[in-house]
Amino acid sequence: MHGHTTRRGAMFGLGAAALATPAVAKPRHSAPVVATAYGRVRGAHHDGLLVFKGVRYGADTGPLRFQPPQPPTPWRDIRDALAHGPGCPQRGQGADGPTGEDCLFLNVWTPGADAARRPVMVYIHGGAYSAGSGSSPLYDGARLAARGNVVVVTLNHRLGALGYLSLARFGEPRFADSGNVGQLDLILALRWVRDNIAAFGGDPGKVMVFGQSGGGAKIATLMAMPAARGLFHRAATMSGQQVTASGPLNAERRARTFLDALKATPDQLAALPVEQLVEAMAARDPILPSGSLYFGPVLDDRSLARHPFWPDAPPQSADIPMIIGNTRDETRAFLGDDERNHRLTWEELPARLGPELRVDISPETVVAEYRALYPDWSPSQVFFAASTASRSWRAAVIEAEARARQGSGAFVYQLDWRAPNGAGAPHTLDIPLVFGTLDAPGSITGTAADATAVSDAMQDAFIAFARHGRPDHAGIPAWAPYDLPARQTMIFDAAPRMTDDPRGGERELFARVPYIQPGT
Repeated sequence: MHGHTTRRGAMFGLGAAALATPAVAKPRHSAPVVATAYGRVRGAHHDGLLVFKGVRYGADTGPLRFQPPQPPTPWRDIRDALAHGPGCPQRGQGADGPTGEDCLFLNVWTPGADAARRPVMVYIHGGAYSAGSGSSPLYDGARLAARGNVVVVTLNHRLGALGYLSLARFGEPRFADSGNVGQLDLILALRWVRDNIAAFGGDPGKVMVFGQSGGGAKIATLMAMPAARGLFHRAATMSGQQVTASGPLNAERRARTFLDALKATPDQLAALPVEQLVEAMAARDPILPSGSLYFGPVLDDRSLARHPFWPDAPPQSADIPMIIGNTRDETRAFLGDDERNHRLTWEELPARLGPELRVDISPETVVAEYRALYPDWSPSQVFFAASTASRSWRAAVIEAEARARQGSGAFVYQLDWRAPNGAGAPHTLDIPLVFGTLDAPGSITGTAADATAVSDAMQDAFIAFARHGRPDHAGIPAWAPYDLPARQTMIFDAAPRMTDDPRGGERELFARVPYIQPGT
């Protein structure tokens, strides 16, 4: 599944789509072979499913560095789709396998390459726009596809500086879209789904995108990008929101910091070894108070001309049903490994909490309010709850309220079920529950009866949402859309329940101060 295009084309040109109508080819040695618009691919049988891994949806991005993606060059032979394609080069080990700039690949799990027209569930991975891939064992689509008789797709795309370094203000026209090429990769992948998924037994008119953390943020951004209009029909975000995008001037400052770290010009950047670019991503961010460079979508007035959920919900997506979810103890995933945070005193708490609130409010005020709301809580419980409510949960509330004011509503959930290792309900806990990958490497759910029950309820809700645009099913109470002032929310726990305005006191506390998406 390698090679790259040498021809020029429109930003999202799909002229090759006219070369073939997707159809199932005759199997060879019993292996499933499917004809796509670009050529035939050979997958494998696995536990009653057909699985295709490493299917190319775009050309090698190495020759297209910082430029919009292009569709693949068609091929005449049958290409094996038996192993995940490379992830985007990145810091750390988040790609779950090899990496390379030739990274525009996707994976498909389907009950049959036939004419059944099943709902399609496209998962967009997280990793804060800078890490991860669609190859994680947690995202294996087999259980979801088999349980729901749906087609599941995961994918890779450009990340970090390769996907979101904005060089638009440096005068080089070919880099005018560089701040959002990672998003443009996603749009190209969704166009591939539209044009090819029927050959894999999917319905191109019933495509659901879902994603956790950065994946949810990417989806929120797609909902405001005109080029994505019509490419998906349901959207579910899991602990991932994008209220505001990076402004062009902040994006320019970050690009200058990146260029300074490399002592390079934009033209030179395009030819440097990719390893040097990855190393330079560790440069200190010039805007955030601490940490390495933030990369994310940019308000470039080209592919993204408005903030995703400010000042309101994007009108272009008002007709797309939406799920907005979060976990009760998000920040335990980021702050829980520091033992000091588990044995805080009341005297230590304000100084420890202040930097983690991510909004400008007196930590002493926050502590006093929490002690009044929850008089039996310890300082550490207040620390994790307040840091979650002010930065992770706050954006979910803003998006849900914006949808309610728009009249489009959203189905809102909160995961309260706690993992058996004492970590509470941290960021990422809902991934294996939704995929049914409870026993996959990296899962902390365990496989006990309560974990299985919560997973069954969440899987069936997402499957129902993909199929009908509503998450209701027999295993949960009737799920009402979020409206004002009720703020109806599904609480996923050992016994799912509907609650109005959960944590209302916390919500009101942080509503007193303005919120700007961290990094933007």
